[in-house]
Amino acid sequence: MPSQLTVTVNGAPVVVVSGATVAAAVMGAGQSCRISVNGEPRGPLCGMGICFECRVMVNGNPHVRSCQVLCEQDMDIATDQS
Repeated sequence: MPSQLTVTVNGAPVVVVSGATVAAAVMGAGQSCRISVNGEPRGPLCGMGICFECRVMVNGNPHVRSCQVLCEQDMDIATDQS
């Protein structure tokens, strides 16, 4: 059985399997990564770090491509859903 870890997405704890990407944690939390200038929710599009649609803040670092970063225990993930 894969090990699990807990991250925080917009202040809410989310349990993911070890090896999951930040994008998977955000989607598992029912969130989108960011809001476009037109107010539309955005999320992973290319899944390989080229499109930049999945940008989030991770542990205070802005513009992190969530499809390219693996979750770590107690990682703090913030989207611009506020």
